[in-house]
Amino acid sequence: MNTTYDVKLSGVQHRTDRDTPTFVARWRVAGKAKSKSFRTKGLANAFMSDLRQATKVGEEFDIATGLPLSMLAPQSSGPTFLEFAQAYILSRWNSLAARTRETEAYALLSLIPALVTDAPRRPTAETLREVLRIHTLLPEKRRASLTTTQAAALGWLERASVPLSALKEPHILRTALDAISVTFAGTTAGANTVRRKRAILHHLLEHAVEQKAFSSNPLDEIKWTVPKAVTVIDPRTVVNPTQARQLLDAVPKVGRKRGPRLRALFACIYYAALRPEEAADLRLRNCTLPEKGWGLIVLENARPQATKRWTNSGETHESRSLKHRADKETREIPIPPILVAMLREHIAEYGTAKDGRIFSTGTGGTYSSSAHSYVWQEARKLVLTPAQVDSSLAARPYDLRHAAVSLWLNAGVPAPEVAKRAGHSVDVLLRVYAKCMDGQQEHVNSKINNALDVHM
Repeated sequence: MNTTYDVKLSGVQHRTDRDTPTFVARWRVAGKAKSKSFRTKGLANAFMSDLRQATKVGEEFDIATGLPLSMLAPQSSGPTFLEFAQAYILSRWNSLAARTRETEAYALLSLIPALVTDAPRRPTAETLREVLRIHTLLPEKRRASLTTTQAAALGWLERASVPLSALKEPHILRTALDAISVTFAGTTAGANTVRRKRAILHHLLEHAVEQKAFSSNPLDEIKWTVPKAVTVIDPRTVVNPTQARQLLDAVPKVGRKRGPRLRALFACIYYAALRPEEAADLRLRNCTLPEKGWGLIVLENARPQATKRWTNSGETHESRSLKHRADKETREIPIPPILVAMLREHIAEYGTAKDGRIFSTGTGGTYSSSAHSYVWQEARKLVLTPAQVDSSLAARPYDLRHAAVSLWLNAGVPAPEVAKRAGHSVDVLLRVYAKCMDGQQEHVNSKINNALDVHM
């Protein structure tokens, strides 16, 4: 604990810019401004009187809290927030997918450095996040060795982290909510990001309730408006069938190897509504490819990309079960003749990887998302107008999947069948693609007119 005798008392300020009267006691400890708010002037004056008495008897003040040692609360016997957050993520490690591990750690990179006391010699935010990312939030065998500076930063964080029990206090929780509401650069974070990080904080505190650290989740008692997130597909991203064919035809013209090897993968995203990670793990045994007519894909696994430190294998891509599906559960997707032909041509030209994957690099690896993006952006430049290139039209390869599902719905395919092929629930499907179901209004209006005419 760092203490000092350098204390200067200021006074009590009446704040009138708040909903309820607030009286703020202000003082300085070791040159640092300190303050504490009270509902009444009498309480604020009494607090300042206690501080004044402590200075008269020559009591030491704690620099971090600004309080005399006699007024410090007893040291919590429970874990710090850092210790609990570390135990939380490591206890879930084996049950989580690599990208989920990374997502939860990313939220903790915002929370842990924010939930600390005002201890001196605070390391930079970048250093604290790096220590958490490469060491503290990883299993012991995966932790990187720390430099002298990083080790000092970890020591500071261990000393400064607030007790988990402090999260019962509303102002501490609001500090946490403020932290997840901004990016690491200090700008306002996107609504989806904020909602995701809050959900992780809420689940962490639910775990604390299970561990009897709290009787109920303290976050439920905070009145805080969760930002509204966009949950529907913007129809401006959806290409029509002609545009989709033109884009797929342009893909092989990009580069010497990447474009030609990725054309059929992008075609799977459009004609079969596969997610990119599902197409990446598609194997020859998953495909029925007749010489004529429709074929069939029976999806078994996906191959998502994650940072190596979060995967089980230490590689960027790992094969795992399908999204929102039980282990070993499959999904069947009938595929049109045009996609059957593309897959047959691709296999005849490039064969398969040693493990049977249809799409691989020349050395048998998996193309990264950045490689997908590069090829796709170059293809867009070859086909779309400059204004369209600058727009959101098919801005990502994933938008081909949105185009596929929108096409099926607008073609009149029943929603349960579309949901089955796309790997959605029906309610999610209709909510997400509500704005992409064009051309239905006139048909619906006609039905209503007919019903009205019958009863006239």
